[in-house]
Formats: sequence, C-alpha cells, structure tokens
Amino acid sequence: MVEMDTGVVVTRGLTKIFRDFWLREKVTAVSGLDLDVHPREVFGLLGPNGSGKSTTLKMILGLLFPTRGQIAVLGRPPTDVAVKARIGFLPEESYLYPFLDARETLDFYGRLFHQSSRQRRQRTDMLLEMVGLSAVAYRRVGEYSKGMQRRIGLAQALINDPDLLILDEPTSGMDPIGTRQFKDLIRTLAARGKTVIISSHLLADVEDVCDRVCVLYGGQKRALGRLDELLAQGGLTQITTDQLDEQSLQDVRKALAGSGRDIRQVTTPRDKLESLFLRIVEEAQAQRLVTGGVTAGGEVAEFLRGEGDQQAGVIEQLVSAAAAEPPEEQVAEPQPVPQPAPQEPEQVLDELVVSTAEGDQGPQPPTQPQRPAPQADRSVIDELLRKRGDQEQS
Repeated sequence: MVEMDTGVVVTRGLTKIFRDFWLREKVTAVSGLDLDVHPREVFGLLGPNGSGKSTTLKMILGLLFPTRGQIAVLGRPPTDVAVKARIGFLPEESYLYPFLDARETLDFYGRLFHQSSRQRRQRTDMLLEMVGLSAVAYRRVGEYSKGMQRRIGLAQALINDPDLLILDEPTSGMDPIGTRQFKDLIRTLAARGKTVIISSHLLADVEDVCDRVCVLYGGQKRALGRLDELLAQGGLTQITTDQLDEQSLQDVRKALAGSGRDIRQVTTPRDKLESLFLRIVEEAQAQRLVTGGVTAGGEVAEFLRGEGDQQAGVIEQLVSAAAAEPPEEQVAEPQPVPQPAPQEPEQVLDELVVSTAEGDQGPQPPTQPQRPAPQADRSVIDELLRKRGDQEQS
C-alpha cells in the first residue's frame, strides 16, 4: 500500500498499458513510475512527446485507471470525489464552452463548487483582472485566440482556490507578458503553501519556477532531483566581476597559473530575451500606446494570496441601496385645458372676413419686408351666407 502521509501525490509502480480491441498490448505509456510530490513544492514533469506526461497527470486526476501500481492524492485515492474539490486542473487543450463569455465561464465553474453568488462575482472580477481579460470579459470564448483561451483556462483552474494545482502545458500560446505573469503566480501560490505540478515542453519556464523535476522517456523515469543539483556543472567555477582590461586579465591568468589553472572563456554576461522584451513592453505602456490585444493583467487575486474573501464593503452597500425601490413621487395631475366657447356660424364668418381684410399684423423679422396679405374672395362668402339664409327660411 502507498504511504498516504509521505506527500501530496505519491505513486508506487505506476503503470499504464493501452490495449487494442482484442486486449493485446498496444503501447506502454507509463512503466513502474515512483513519484513523491511534497507539500509547498513546484514539481516539473518533463519529457518529449509520447513520454507519458499527460497519461501520468490523467491517472493522478482519476481520469484514467492504472493497469498496475498505486496512487495517493492528498492522502486519498484519486477517484475520491472529495479530493477533486481540492484540485485545480488546466488541460493541454482548453475544453471550454465556446458560446459562453469569460464571466459566464467562470460563473459556471464556480457553481460546480457550490459557491455563493457574491463569492462567484468577487472571484470572477479578481481572476479576470489578474489574467488581463477584463476588457474582453463579454466576448465569447470561442472568439478568443489560443493565448487568451489559456488565460481564461488558468482562471477557471483557480476559481476554487485549490490545494493542488495541475497544469499541462500552461504557457502554450501565451505571449511573454502572460508567461511572466504565470511564473509570478506560481511563486505566489507556492509561497502560500500550495502544491503545483507542471508539465511543459518549454524548459526555460520550468527552470524558472520549479523546485524539482522528473524527466520521463518512454514512460520511465530517467532523472529526478532538484534543479540546482541536476544543472550544476561539476569541475567548473564561475566568477562575475566588473569589466576587466587586458592587463587585468593577464594578471588573473598569472595568478591562476600558479595553482595549475587557466581561464577557459572570457565573455560578457547576456541578459535574457524575456527581460528585454518585457522592458520594451513596459516602456510602451508608460507612453500609453494603444493596443488591441489583452492587457498585462493585474495583481494576484486576493483569495489566492491567502487573504480570503472580503465581506460586503461600502461598494456592495451602495449597490444594495441603489437596488432598493425609490420612494413614490407625488405626480401632479394634469390640469384640464380650458376650451373656447362655441361661436355662431355667422360670427365665425364675420371674424374670418375681418381678419383676412386686415391681414396679419403680428411682428415680422426685421430682415424680411412685410408682404400684403392676400384678400379673400367676398363673392364666395356672400354665397355661403345666402345659402344659409335660404335654408333657414325653408
């Protein structure tokens, strides 16, 4: 039996053989693998394509059953449902719902962990700001680039504040800004006491963040240990000093020659390309240059730094107050518009004749000269009055 208390992840004789339809052995993906991943450790799983890295991770997650051997995750079998709630997983491919936007995606995964609406809202805002997707939070995930999908995938892996974080090719497709932010996040999580397992082909990323690494080939463990031990070049000593002139170098050579040593190489230290790239980007951001891509991202989310979820503060109180119904206002009833008294037909006709004969006496704009109003045809009005008189007599 596996000793449950020796590490966060423990495997003994772990073996996975894939068989064909006739149960014949097709390929041995993992063979006799023994691993011990310690608490608060960033553990790297390295190897070429087909070396068994992804298969090992899937068995640790309980997605695949081993052919032989034993696994313990957080002191329990990997198939235990209670263990899965303490694990965050970013697969090699972003299996996300393309028709959901970033906020809906994180809200969906938060519901799977039975988080309250307030907690989901707070963590969603923090994570989107952290991975630099706040400006595109309402775009569908299916419209994201691969690097943006890796960012939202990393956010969903952290929505439950896991004790064990498993990342399969986490920086694939990410730009150097996202890669640097990912490294900072891993260091923060490890300092808080979380355990991280990383499987990656990008050796420089693994070298910057991992405490120990395991190199697989053909499903078997080929090397295991701390990076300082594995990468140290025995028999050599490196000294870094201020720039020396030729005379100073000759003096150093003479001093080394006295002890049977010599200078093998004289070079100027080089900065990393990543550092140069980040300096250029920071200068562009300081100049407020506009970009249509994702932003650099914000600080690590508060709940991932161990500060816990904040209680409802002033902002939530203001939002609650705004959501309350406003007091009913006194609406003035419309006043009835007075209607003019009805007039006799003859009076109306007389007023029409008088107003037409006198013309419009209202004020005119000073730039336009007044024109005489057109005169009404008196014969037409007389004919109307005569017809009305005939009707009354009859």
